[in-house]
Amino acid sequence: MIQTMDLIWALLFFGYAASLQVEITPMQGEISVGESKFFLCEVVGDAKDIDWYAPNGEKLLPNRQDIIVNRNDESSSTLTIYNADVDNAGVYKCVAKNADKESQGTVNVKIFQKITFKNAPSPQEFNEGDDADIICDVVSSPPASIIWKHKGSKIQVTKDVRFKIMGNNHLQIRGIKKTDEGAYTCEARVMARGEIDLKIIKVIVNVLPSIRTRQSEVNATADINQSVMLACDADGFPEPTVTWARDIIVLESDDKYSLNDDGSELIIKDVKKVDEGDYTCIARNKAGGKEEEVSLNVFVQPRITYLDNQTASELEEQITLTCEASGDPTPTITWSFGRRFFTEGEQSLDGNVMVRSHARVSSLTLKYVQFTDAGQYLCTARNSIGQDQQTMYLEVRYAPKIQGSVTVYTWERNAANISCEVLAHPGASVVWFRDGQQLPSANTTNVKIYNTPAISYLEVTPDSQNDFGSYNCTATNLIGTESKEFLLIQADVPSAPAIERVEPFSSTVVVEFEEPDASGGVAILKYRAEWRMKGQDWTSREYDAEDGLSMITIVGLKPETFYGVKMSAINGKGEGESSTPLTFKTEPVREPSPPKLEGKLQTMGNALKVNWIKQDDGGSPIKHYLIRYRAKHVSDWKPEIRLPHGSEYVVLSSLDWNTEYEVYVVAENQQGKSPPGTISFRTAAEPTTIPDTMTSGSGLGTGAIVGILIVVFVLLLVGVDVTCYFLNKCGFLMCIAVNFCGKSGPGAKNKDIEAGKAAFIKDESKEPIVEVRTEDRTPNHEGGGPTEPNETTPLTDPDGKIMTEDKSIAPEMETEVKKAPTEVKTVPNEAAQTNGNESKA
Repeated sequence: MIQTMDLIWALLFFGYAASLQVEITPMQGEISVGESKFFLCEVVGDAKDIDWYAPNGEKLLPNRQDIIVNRNDESSSTLTIYNADVDNAGVYKCVAKNADKESQGTVNVKIFQKITFKNAPSPQEFNEGDDADIICDVVSSPPASIIWKHKGSKIQVTKDVRFKIMGNNHLQIRGIKKTDEGAYTCEARVMARGEIDLKIIKVIVNVLPSIRTRQSEVNATADINQSVMLACDADGFPEPTVTWARDIIVLESDDKYSLNDDGSELIIKDVKKVDEGDYTCIARNKAGGKEEEVSLNVFVQPRITYLDNQTASELEEQITLTCEASGDPTPTITWSFGRRFFTEGEQSLDGNVMVRSHARVSSLTLKYVQFTDAGQYLCTARNSIGQDQQTMYLEVRYAPKIQGSVTVYTWERNAANISCEVLAHPGASVVWFRDGQQLPSANTTNVKIYNTPAISYLEVTPDSQNDFGSYNCTATNLIGTESKEFLLIQADVPSAPAIERVEPFSSTVVVEFEEPDASGGVAILKYRAEWRMKGQDWTSREYDAEDGLSMITIVGLKPETFYGVKMSAINGKGEGESSTPLTFKTEPVREPSPPKLEGKLQTMGNALKVNWIKQDDGGSPIKHYLIRYRAKHVSDWKPEIRLPHGSEYVVLSSLDWNTEYEVYVVAENQQGKSPPGTISFRTAAEPTTIPDTMTSGSGLGTGAIVGILIVVFVLLLVGVDVTCYFLNKCGFLMCIAVNFCGKSGPGAKNKDIEAGKAAFIKDESKEPIVEVRTEDRTPNHEGGGPTEPNETTPLTDPDGKIMTEDKSIAPEMETEVKKAPTEVKTVPNEAAQTNGNESKA
């Protein structure tokens, strides 16, 4: 029984092993057109062949391009469909065979059309105002429904009649505007399979150009090599191209015309009258074109055609100056002289000046001509587009006019210069007199005369009281003669200054004073301050009398001590009387006064050097200085810096760029700390590049340095030799002059130079007086020529040498020179000059 059951089970096992089973994965297939997909056929059992069959029953071979069959191993095979088409749909069959046994499996492949946008270009362009048809062509199976969206919202055609969805699913916008521009969404949906897809279409609205001319009319001037610009600004979308035309001819850049990059500016070079007319600005883009005209008006600038110099004599009855000019429009003509302006029909209050014009001619008439009328007259021709100017010179001949300071102060044995400034045309000769006697004379050895083209200087060195008094200057030319008396006055010492206020501190005192009522005739040079404690000798100090000096500070005093103080003034003559002494008491010992701060930003830009000036120390020596600083936008101070009492500055470095800082400096003595001296500053902006502050050396080699030293040594030897030649008549240069040139050297001039030094000698007990009186000039003489010396300046020749009497001249020649009148030649046709302010030095 057991053997029978075993036999049955054995037969069943071998029967199952001999049968075949086929399974296809996936069991069903849906493929979108154009997609690819594979199917796996697996066989249970021993299969010799595994084949695939198409829906039409045709066996699929491995060499096909669209459908490929691959035998993976003994029990499986793969069917792959590439780029599926609707023709590939159907039931595919996988058949497994082994001898007379066969098994098969099937799979139903369905092909469908996904949503596809066949024609939906982006961007799509339209002209503003047109009826726009936005294209969106969609194919699918089954057909898709289309929804249009704009700015994220569905377009409601019932709310805006301008929008309409056409039968072909296109979107129509009637009279499209620039505001309609943007992104539109074409959304397709297949409800059967829940498929959705969309296409974003950019809509561009082109706008017809508009033109705005910057100037509808432009004026230009001809024949002056002037260029003129015609300009128009064009707007539109897309940006229009701009061209220019004249008389239907398009203008291009060449020797006559120039266009900028966008064509909006047309430059016409070297404008001529023939360039006048209308020019057309044309703007074009995809939406169309627009034109505007600009008119060019060409005028002729004024030009003066006649203007001549004139000559007159003073007090002549009248003289007329004439100016002619051309231009289009006809120019108006005006005259000016210095700061005075004369216009058509104008007449001065005294009737001496009158202007008349007719057409293109203007005349300026002067009655009773004065020497001040001499000079340059400016004729100006002006019209609406420009002007022309030319000058003419009126020469006035007149008798001498003497100017200069009437009074000159000096003292015995101190040289002074009396200035006789002569205005004359033609030039005048000048003679000096003293008590009717012409200078210099045989009896006067302390008088010298020095002449420039317009000024004669009389240098007087008083020997006694008799040398003070009146001196006469007489000038003569072809027109006439004029004389003027000058006074040489004995100078005196100044009066006492008045002490106005005394402000004592612990160790210093500030004294305010007023200058003396009388300066003695010459400038005050110094002030002397004297102070002392009761019963002790006076201590003094001199202060230079700078401009506006009215306050001095005396230092080094003892606290809580009575002092007396007085002041005196010093000029070149000497020291005047002292003021009445004033008594004051210094303050007790206290904390110091706050230091006075000065800041200087360093070269690197983020460092500051802070200097302080010590004020009153409160009667106790300064122990040290305390420095604190911080950026103003923060509350915390940097660590305090302590410096010894002798310090005068601190450098704060590595500061933040472009930041405002404040600095406190406190002085401390035995009594305590002073209030802080404060200063604020801002650092520089951070540079983009940091300059190289390190230097690599001088750049000169040893040979170059040695060469420079040799050259300097040779030049020094030459200088010494030249000096020996002129002073001691010796040296290599002297040897050449005597042996080869036959010259004896400059010995004769040495005496003159020594004599000239006398002008520099001063009273050993007094400072020299220097007084300068400046005078304004009238318009007939120029201010050129040598620098005017003052009353105590040694007289020199125009070439800079000191003038002396030449001792080598024969006595008869010397006598002839003294008797000859001195001539001062004025420059013809120069502007006249008048007296003015006085100043003392």
